[in-house]
Parts: sequence; structure tokens; C-alpha cells
Amino acid sequence: MKTLVLGGYGNFGARICRALAADAGIELLVGGRDLERATAFAQSLGGNARGIRVDAEAPDLAQGLGYLGVELVIHTAGPFQNQDYRVPQAVAAAGAHYIDLADGRRFVCDFPAAMDAAFRDAGRTAVAGASTVPALSSAVVDHLAAGWQGIRSIDICIAPAQGAPRGEATLAGVLAYCGEPIRVWQDGQWIEQPGWANPVKVQFARMRPRRGALCDIPDLELFPSRYAGVQSVMFRAALEVGIAQQAFAFMAFMHRVGLLRAPRKLAPLLHSAGGVFDVLGTALGGMVVRGEGIDAQGAVARHAWHIAADDNHGPEIPCMAAILLARRLARGDALPVGAHACAGLLTLPEFEPEFARWGMVTDLIDETSPTP
Repeated sequence: MKTLVLGGYGNFGARICRALAADAGIELLVGGRDLERATAFAQSLGGNARGIRVDAEAPDLAQGLGYLGVELVIHTAGPFQNQDYRVPQAVAAAGAHYIDLADGRRFVCDFPAAMDAAFRDAGRTAVAGASTVPALSSAVVDHLAAGWQGIRSIDICIAPAQGAPRGEATLAGVLAYCGEPIRVWQDGQWIEQPGWANPVKVQFARMRPRRGALCDIPDLELFPSRYAGVQSVMFRAALEVGIAQQAFAFMAFMHRVGLLRAPRKLAPLLHSAGGVFDVLGTALGGMVVRGEGIDAQGAVARHAWHIAADDNHGPEIPCMAAILLARRLARGDALPVGAHACAGLLTLPEFEPEFARWGMVTDLIDETSPTP
């Protein structure tokens, strides 16, 4: 399957390319605006990978994809928070499959309604959000709640290692909602809370506790409708260095009072300065997903799934769902035609070989309080 990775030499795209380059069923195209960089990186991969110059915003993108005979496009060139659907529209017009790593709430949540008809007409599959959220997060929640009568609450926190490579686009994406009001499903109703403000303490199985703050991601909107009866859904991010977390909270406050109009414009500065704090952090990052519900016997159950990624391997996690789905398509395995948010398309056991490949450790812990 001829597969084009847009942003193929970037922070996440390069990881996906490395994983797919050795797959005999995939002819890999490393795509980017800089042909020299794309070609050099493709050559470093060996095999049948090659670099091409491609501009995702070019008006003739669909024609270019058709000319190249591309069968699958993996879109990694974020941030997705303010992107439109011109890339998936071009992919559908070219008659190819589409996968992206989007974590922008509107981009992912509105994707099925906006793009389903185009991909059904093309007889192809399009998947938005093939990343940590909602691909992995939904797989974990499904696993935690398997056999339960119902789930009441879902609480997720991602905790990146300070030393892990950071992309400027990712930073711009998270700054886009710093201090902005975010709609959150709490106690069975929609309320608004400011992004990155008011961090709270979060416990992890193999890391020291951190303080995490609200982030605007697709799960906050997808999960209340996906899991019938759920009363609360929360997602936080917990930076390793406390002063960095406090800086985000301060920027959120400054934005709310009108003294910092566009925090995301600080992304280049913060990206270049972020390394200053690396000496205060480690190479260990992780994630926790907590679920509370009613088990098969009608009793209250509280389970937590943890993952710890050492050696700065944490950024591999957002790439795993796209890799797994691309391999499925290359094998000829069926995926549902049309456009979909990536919730429920993968199971947690499908991720486990990828976790093992990078030495990541997972824990499933029963946190149910003992009956007095």
C-alpha cells in the first residue's frame, strides 16, 4: 500500500515513518515542504522509502495525490485546533484512505458529519484522532468497564516526561485553549472551566504525584455520548516540572483577565526556552485512566490503568494508533467505510506489543474501597 505521511520528518511523523518503513506491505512516502529534508530522512530509513515535496495547503493536493497513486495518507502536520478539512477533502477526492493524529476537539468531533459522505462515496475509510486521545483512551475505558453494568465517571491524566522531545505545533495546540472556557461534563450536566487553570494533585503507579490541569480534547465531548449514563468526564495534563505547570496556570489567569490575548503566539518562544527546565526533570512519563462504575454484581467498582514510559519514549504513544491502523489497511483488513472519530476502533490488547517494543510498563489497579 502506497502510504504518504504528511509531516513525515516531524516530531510524530518521523516515528510513524520509522515504524512503517520496515513493513513489506507498505511503500512509504515521506512528505514535507522541504524536499531535501524529506529525502535525507527517507534515505536514513532504507528500504523502499522515498522523500517527496508536498504542501498540505496546495490547491492541487488532490491531483498530486492521484498522480502519485497514494492509497493512504497519514496526516501528522498539526496543530489541528484551527485546521479546516481541506486535507481530508483532497484525500477523499483522490480516492485514498485517511488517518490523522488530531487532538483538536472541534476537528475530531465534527469530522464524521463533515467528511462521512465524501469518504463513503469514495468507498474509503477516514479516521480522525488516531492518537493517545481518543484512540488509546477509549480502548482503555472499554477495557476497564468490560462486564460492568454501567460507568459513572472517567478521569484521565497524561504526564509527559520533561526530557521528551517536544514539537512546536503540539505546544501551539495546547496553548490555544490556555485560559479559554472549556465545556466539561460534570455531575450529569455541561459546565465551563478554564483550560490549564487550577491544577490538582494526580497519583500515578510508577511516578511521583504531579499536579494536572484541564485540557480541551475530543474525549470531553465524545465520551458522554459514547458511554451511556456516565456522569463525569475529565482530562488533565500534568507537567513534570512544577514551575512549568505554574507558568501555564499563570498564563491562563492572564488570558482570562485580558492581559494576554493570544497565548498560542508564545509557542515559538516557549518551545525554544523549554529546554531550560530539562535539568529539573527526568526521562519518565506516563498516563493514568481511572473509571468508576457498577460492576456485573451491582457493586461500585473503581479501576485504574497506568502506563509508564521511560527513556523519553513517551512520544511514541501518540503514534501507535495510526501505525496499527495503517498496518491493518496494508494487510487488507476491513475498516468501516466513511469518516470516523477514532474511538472504539482499536482494543487495548492491540496496543500491548507496541508498549512492549518500547519497554513501557502498564498496571491495572483495583482502587475500589474495601467494604467496612
